[in-house]
Amino acid sequence: MRYGLLLLLLVSLAPASFAQEDAPGNWPRWRGPLENGTAADGADPPVNWGPDQNVKWKTQLTGSGSSTPVIWGNQIIILSAVKTDRDASGNVVPATTEADDADEPSGRRRGRGFGGGSKPKQVHQFIASSYDRRNGDQLWQTILAQQVPHEAGHATNTFASASPLTDGKRIWVSFGSRGIFCLDMQGNQIWKRELGEMQTRNSFGEGSSPALHENTLVVPWDHEGQSYVAALDASTGEPIWKTDRDELTTWATPLITTYKDRTQVILNGTRVRSYDLASGELLWECDGQASNPIACPVRFKDMVICMTGYRGYAIQAIGLDAKGDVNQSDQLVWSRSDAAPYVASPALYKGTLYFTKSREGIVSSVDASNGEVLIGQQRLPGISSVYASPVAAADRIYFTGREGTTVVIKRGPELEVIATNNLGEAIDASPAIIGNEMYLRGEKHLYCLSQ
Repeated sequence: MRYGLLLLLLVSLAPASFAQEDAPGNWPRWRGPLENGTAADGADPPVNWGPDQNVKWKTQLTGSGSSTPVIWGNQIIILSAVKTDRDASGNVVPATTEADDADEPSGRRRGRGFGGGSKPKQVHQFIASSYDRRNGDQLWQTILAQQVPHEAGHATNTFASASPLTDGKRIWVSFGSRGIFCLDMQGNQIWKRELGEMQTRNSFGEGSSPALHENTLVVPWDHEGQSYVAALDASTGEPIWKTDRDELTTWATPLITTYKDRTQVILNGTRVRSYDLASGELLWECDGQASNPIACPVRFKDMVICMTGYRGYAIQAIGLDAKGDVNQSDQLVWSRSDAAPYVASPALYKGTLYFTKSREGIVSSVDASNGEVLIGQQRLPGISSVYASPVAAADRIYFTGREGTTVVIKRGPELEVIATNNLGEAIDASPAIIGNEMYLRGEKHLYCLSQ
């Protein structure tokens, strides 16, 4: 399905220097250009906003999803799932027969909820869409799959929780059990690979995003069946390697990083593990994380830092030259067990880690080099629950709560709140920052915030 083809043609003829002249850098993946929540140098998004303040534009979204917008040049790319009124045989399903509407933008998703509800009866459309960064107009929309989901999902999850990624030439999308897809920048499908059906813990649903390094796409596949991590040729989708994992369901996105001429794929889990990108060989592993791992790893200098915050708290900083069992070596540089995020990932900004506690609006910060506490577990005003990951720019860190409130704090050793903003719409997706603009995906709208 395509919309706005004429507009898309005009955009494709625009100067290639758009991103460089008007928006330093891009936001090519859900944790941004540095994979840690920090915007490109020179970014300076607004401090204050509201429904009628500093909103450059907002556009209505189709369907539901909590994937983060990714941005390249003039395009903002998001994923959504749209519930139809038909079952797999094409028959109309009365709305009253499916009481457990996990993908409806309603108050139900605001609570914590549980998994294991009734399996959906309706066909869902799994969609990638592109919007014009200058005005929010839709450039194109592509339906990648149409299926009845085999699991209900957690009450706060959606069927479009994983985020896309792009290198400016192609777009990669994981709808998990619905397939892995590669598109060109006009939304045309290049390839698709199906990896089967995930059976997630308590039918909580899926959410891991793929990771990219040069021409290798890494796809995590942790579930209640045989878990594994796979590498695909990014150009063709053909398998490169597949390594089994002794791991139950996780929702963490891999970090791919190069250290001393070796590129590692690092996956958070109940055990943190590192694999060789070229071969899939297990390089090292470290025990000690809590259950239901979601937060993605971040790199600081010659370490990788992983966190979990469900039924226990764990933060571990591990040396990238580790080998074998890290717990039996001196490569566990530092660790903490007093607070860590459950759903959100940390932001690493100018040598400091900023993160929330479990799902709560309680912020901490620690020195990334040694784990020393700088800000110790303080409440963010107006935020009770957090799913979105914090982002940072211009000596400020932005925390967005599920109720739609974003608290802006000043970088420093003490908690200094400089703004509290609310758009009047629930938000689970992490923000993206380009230049002087911030992009927020709400439950019903996509916003561009600009001073």
